[in-house]
Amino acid sequence: MLIDLKINEVAHHDIGQMNLYLGYFAAEENVEGDNPPIGIILTRSKDELLVEYATYGMNSQLFVQKYQLYLPNEDELRQELSHIWQMEADKDSLDAG
Repeated sequence: MLIDLKINEVAHHDIGQMNLYLGYFAAEENVEGDNPPIGIILTRSKDELLVEYATYGMNSQLFVQKYQLYLPNEDELRQELSHIWQMEADKDSLDAG
């Protein structure tokens, strides 16, 4: 899992940069049997439309999410990741249907 923490709002080039990192990590660091890498960009705020268009057509597991000003505990982090993955699964099922 690759995580990028942004102090300000995420920009399209931040998403492209994470996608580059994911490609490198998948090609150069993963070994046989590893799952594809997951990239998470944590940002103070995000523009949903920018994220949608900047990630259009990407097959990688790249997520952009707003962060809070305090660190969540382990349970809160698991819940948030589960929520993100569910939103992506719902989006994929809508796209397929």
